[in-house]
Amino acid sequence: MLRNHCRGFSLTELAIVLLIVLLLTTGLIVPLSAQVDQRRMRETQQMLEQAQEALLGFAAANGRLPCPATAASLGRESFDTSPPIGTPANGKCATFFDGFLPSVDLGLSPTDSQGFFVDAWGGDPANRIRYAVANSTVNGVSNPFTTTGTITTGMKGAGMANLADGIFLHVCSSGTGITSTDCGTAVTLTSKAPALVYSVGKNAATGGTGTDERVNPNPNGGVADKIFVSHQTSDVAGNRFDDQFVWISLNTLMARMLTAGQLP
Repeated sequence: MLRNHCRGFSLTELAIVLLIVLLLTTGLIVPLSAQVDQRRMRETQQMLEQAQEALLGFAAANGRLPCPATAASLGRESFDTSPPIGTPANGKCATFFDGFLPSVDLGLSPTDSQGFFVDAWGGDPANRIRYAVANSTVNGVSNPFTTTGTITTGMKGAGMANLADGIFLHVCSSGTGITSTDCGTAVTLTSKAPALVYSVGKNAATGGTGTDERVNPNPNGGVADKIFVSHQTSDVAGNRFDDQFVWISLNTLMARMLTAGQLP
């Protein structure tokens, strides 16, 4: 008489199978997470470039760059409320270096519930795209980049030949070696940026504590000034960095305003 013998898996064999499945699953999850991060970084870069173009379009239409928005301005540019009160006629912004993109004035979307343009990492308030603009005095004209241009005000009043003499935003390759006024011993990526936009990246809620990220004004540290740091993403312990930047050059801004008839 023939008998069929069916033998089940032993506990050891089952454990080995589960371990193999776990290793295979882990191997798939890590690359997938990295792919998601890379996609969001690409999308954020595209959003920054969209914001850059919107700023140039605003300047071409209005003869000036907008003031940054503040946390309370609902996505609109914000002027100083202390006397003399800020207006487009004097370009006196509520903040120049640590504000947000005035997405409502620029016509950018989608926005969060408060009217702010957010990066691809989500709607957390920390992920609102930030915006800085230079405040300076050029040829006796205050705030030429945020003031409506007339014969005596704004970029037109300062004069095209004199604009390069202004004090601009500086973007450095590292936070090590910088000074309060320039990049110091760090590599200077630009020292002539009238304006820039940036995202504080995936670590927005917890970042800003490393040597480089804390240079950039953000909710978790740093002093708002004209000095910023930009470089490739780094996961070095104690100096993690994932901020992304786009800036406007003086030549690009002047060329766009010339074409629009806002200069000279």
